[in-house]
Amino acid sequence: MLQSRRPWILSSLALVALTMLGCGPSKITEADLVAAAEKVLANTASGDKGAQEARDWTDVPAAGLVVEKPNLKFGFIKLTDCAPLVIAKEKGYFDDEGLNVEIEPQSNWKVLLDRVIDGQLDGAHMLAGQPIGATIGYGTKAPIITAYSLDYNGNGITVSNDIWAQMQEHDPKLQSPTPPHPISAASLKPVVDAYRQEGKEFRLGMVFPVSTHNYEIRYWLAASGIHPGMYTAENITGTLEGDVQLSVTPPPQMPSTMEAGTILGYCVGEPWNQRAVVDGIGVPVTTNYDIWRNNPEKVFGVHEQWDQKYPNTHIAVVKALMRAGMWLDATDESGALINRDEAAEILSHKDYVGTDVEVIKRSMTGTFAFQETDVRELPDFNVFFKYHASYPHYSDCIWFLTQMRRWGQITEPKPAEWYEQTARKIYRPDVYRKAAEQLISEGKLAADAVPAADYDGYRPPSSDFIDGKHYDAKDPIGYLNSFAIGNKDGEEEL
Repeated sequence: MLQSRRPWILSSLALVALTMLGCGPSKITEADLVAAAEKVLANTASGDKGAQEARDWTDVPAAGLVVEKPNLKFGFIKLTDCAPLVIAKEKGYFDDEGLNVEIEPQSNWKVLLDRVIDGQLDGAHMLAGQPIGATIGYGTKAPIITAYSLDYNGNGITVSNDIWAQMQEHDPKLQSPTPPHPISAASLKPVVDAYRQEGKEFRLGMVFPVSTHNYEIRYWLAASGIHPGMYTAENITGTLEGDVQLSVTPPPQMPSTMEAGTILGYCVGEPWNQRAVVDGIGVPVTTNYDIWRNNPEKVFGVHEQWDQKYPNTHIAVVKALMRAGMWLDATDESGALINRDEAAEILSHKDYVGTDVEVIKRSMTGTFAFQETDVRELPDFNVFFKYHASYPHYSDCIWFLTQMRRWGQITEPKPAEWYEQTARKIYRPDVYRKAAEQLISEGKLAADAVPAADYDGYRPPSSDFIDGKHYDAKDPIGYLNSFAIGNKDGEEEL
């Protein structure tokens, strides 16, 4: 790996030397460069990583940027939507920006967040709600920001075979090899009611309290009159008044936990819904594409102080991620995704998602298997770049804030302007814009592939939700008050 970087090191050292000495190219000989490069490689081989960072990789110009911290370590969870990070590394997009990036799997979302906060990780593949929750102080308090949305959609809700059979008993339309979609939780409600009447807990899994999964499964349940439970200052488990018991389970453990009977279903990203189908232990009943079409899912998060200390490095990282997103969403003239098979092969490696490539392909290549008899075309199940999916829209941040308030994680009413002010602290389109401008100037990005310069950061109001509710981020209080279940904020409280 290091030997392969030798030409790059040579050219980089030449630029640094010219800058420092104020000399013209004629005063730097090839012998000087070779000697300097040998010193770099010798230092690298010594294994003194801190010294290497200080002496070898600092201030290396890359495509117009002088990155302040070339050696980086990013964290991720074993899910297919870590793909932009993996592809940026494997396709050399980080290298092109002068970045030497290590990506490291983390055991769970809390560990991942804690390691970004304490500086063990430079940044990470994060749940969209994590920078928001951390910044407002839900759970851990720390200013985490994001300048890049990694993807839209990509989650599913799966129930065990036994629960699916009971749902079918209550809805004859589901008694088909290809039942109509979307499937609401209406047929689940009598099943949950029966559990309650028998004094039994109906347990479901989600991945983290501020995860998209938590808000999506709550949304799906509540839309059919099933109360998912409330958070309060005293009840941080979010189970108060709930018809069901939602609890945290790490994504890769979802199928086995359901198979053991500890939970009866779950909401998780891929490939863990498809794993249940392949193993014959459960049925995905819906996807988050049906709950909220083109919803934000993961982001690339960093500590605010890291951004302030390494602004050029941050821009360089976003440039590499944008190229990875474009590669993942590339299509041929017919609209077919041309790189997803290769992406699935790469992700299946043990160092990344580490599961069967055929399982990953089931959702990554434009289809989604609800059952072996019910495989549907879902070309937008994973969206990494098109539809401006990678842009950090303020309106997406505000949606998460409304759900945090709806379910009591935000314990006090907030005025509408608080939602916008908070979004502007956390979502950083200024960094995204700088990265995009550089890629456009380098001929690597079409100008119309990103929102226009006068875009205000608010996606158009939409009713593309499973319950048909109308979401306008400029009216968060009205949206919050439109739901039958959950907190409501009267103007007199604000």
